[in-house]
Amino acid sequence: MWQQIFLIFVGLSSGIIIAGGVVGLMIGLSIVPRYAGITHTADHMLLYEDMTFLGIVLGNLFCLFQPSLPLGNIFLILYGIFSGIFLGSWILALAEVADVFPVFCRRIHLTRGLPVIIIAIAAGKFAGCFLFYFLRWQ
Repeated sequence: MWQQIFLIFVGLSSGIIIAGGVVGLMIGLSIVPRYAGITHTADHMLLYEDMTFLGIVLGNLFCLFQPSLPLGNIFLILYGIFSGIFLGSWILALAEVADVFPVFCRRIHLTRGLPVIIIAIAAGKFAGCFLFYFLRWQ
């Protein structure tokens, strides 16, 4: 019994620490402030940060305990869309911070067609996720 209590304590503590680090990284990369600036809602910045932290903590708990939520395919589709938006935001923020696109375009002498390349990357990611999760390819 004491082993289980210890494992629960270590698991939750680790999850909270990781969630704090992820939220700190998101704020350090200015993902949340950039969204607040784009939507002209910078006065709700603390709410955005709290909701980001809460989402990551809840994600850790759901990953740890794996509860069954019989909410249907519509919820699964909505979850997939919002998860994709979240992941895409991370990828673009990291690419922007590292100046990946300007360096890449300069190295390969790309002067036209960058929007098409970005859409192709997104379509490829969508196709891969579709094949992996919907058709269960592994």
